[in-house]
Amino acid sequence: MCVDALERRESCGGHLRVESQTEDGEALRDDARFAYVAAWEWQGQGQRPVLHEEPLKFEHVHLAQRSYK
Repeated sequence: MCVDALERRESCGGHLRVESQTEDGEALRDDARFAYVAAWEWQGQGQRPVLHEEPLKFEHVHLAQRSYK
């Protein structure tokens, strides 16, 4: 979970990066690069885990910037 948070250069929902926010302090998404489900595969002690991505596909809901205020 921590590796995924460090790898995602975006803010989304409860995941807020100071360098990725709007002028109003809202989460700034990067759906072009991060619209996927991530699963990290453990490779053993001292080894970097392997990222497996599954693209998100939406039929009825569209990805959009949201305000949480």
